[in-house]
Amino acid sequence: MNHEQDLITIRDSIRVINDWPEPGVSFRDITTLLQNPKAFRRVIEILVERYKDSKIDVVAGLDARGFIFGPLIAYELGVGFVPIRKKGKLPYTTYGESYTLEYGDVTTVEIHTDAIKTNDNVLIIDDLIATGGTMLAACRLIKKLGGNIVECSVVNDLLYLGGSKQIRNQGFPVYSLLEYN
Repeated sequence: MNHEQDLITIRDSIRVINDWPEPGVSFRDITTLLQNPKAFRRVIEILVERYKDSKIDVVAGLDARGFIFGPLIAYELGVGFVPIRKKGKLPYTTYGESYTLEYGDVTTVEIHTDAIKTNDNVLIIDDLIATGGTMLAACRLIKKLGGNIVECSVVNDLLYLGGSKQIRNQGFPVYSLLEYN
């Protein structure tokens, strides 16, 4: 199968739920992607192929769906995995970064203070970018620890919400398999 056909297969395996979690939002539900072994495997293969020569030291996954893709990619690349979690979920000393969710609430994500070493090359993984708040908070945490961000990588980019543009405007590269205008 060619790359374009792979992306169609991946896109078609993602369920769209309109007006959830609030009116006007078209939620991209990846649970159906995860249930499709062919599509799920291709997501991992495409991302591993993209980063195999990038000299990545660590893959950081965002809570919670970045925890699904991140460890698999880290395993295939032969590097470690670091979770970036919602506040209060990590047992050791942490740094936190607050941000505003796309629906107006303020929340915080945290990382262990020893999770990234100075000059580590870090790939950040999540399932999607909406307004970019979570990803930008993760970027700030990694920079605080002295890490270099190779790329912010997602399966879905909701371009119409402007998140990836904000992330790029802050100087961080973004890659997405699928984009929605």
